[in-house]
Amino acid sequence: MTYQIIQPPFTLVFSEMSKKELKNYNEWFHKVLPERLQILVSAVQTTPGYEQWNPDFSPQSLEILGKWFLGQVETRQRTRDEIEEIEGRSSFSMNFSDQELTNRSFSLAIDIGMYLSQVFFKNHQSLKWSQPLDNKRSADYGQPVLLGLGAVPFNPIGIAVTLAYGLVRKSRTGRRLRELYDHWSRQFQEQ
Repeated sequence: MTYQIIQPPFTLVFSEMSKKELKNYNEWFHKVLPERLQILVSAVQTTPGYEQWNPDFSPQSLEILGKWFLGQVETRQRTRDEIEEIEGRSSFSMNFSDQELTNRSFSLAIDIGMYLSQVFFKNHQSLKWSQPLDNKRSADYGQPVLLGLGAVPFNPIGIAVTLAYGLVRKSRTGRRLRELYDHWSRQFQEQ
């Protein structure tokens, strides 16, 4: 099976989206979540060596999924326009990579973040979805987040995208996905 890259009908520049667009995005996100999980399961299970992966939403399933993700994430060369846009956003000089995640890698991160959210829901029933709309400067503004894992909302998509960058930089291993689950679960239990 060919992996189907997610195609959000939105810009995903959350700080520039209207409240109505953000509401529509949230509805779309929850509507496509079950389908995206099936696409992820198919992508993993059609990869040689991963045919037996059990997507049972257990913490253990994250160990194999993280290892699989490590072998899938890729980068591409940033365009000159992308580099200029990054430089224009910063008021001081900074080093940044000339590499960017591919669209497929971003899509996989979204799907893996969705799966991770469901692992949390299966194992911590008191969690709930939220969409912070009060502070445009917040890193999670307008995005679906989980509440109940501690004082800070948990953004499963943001976490998975950050993990993807760590994997391509080789500063993280596939085990990190399970480690993230364990860390945030401890936050939940300490409340």
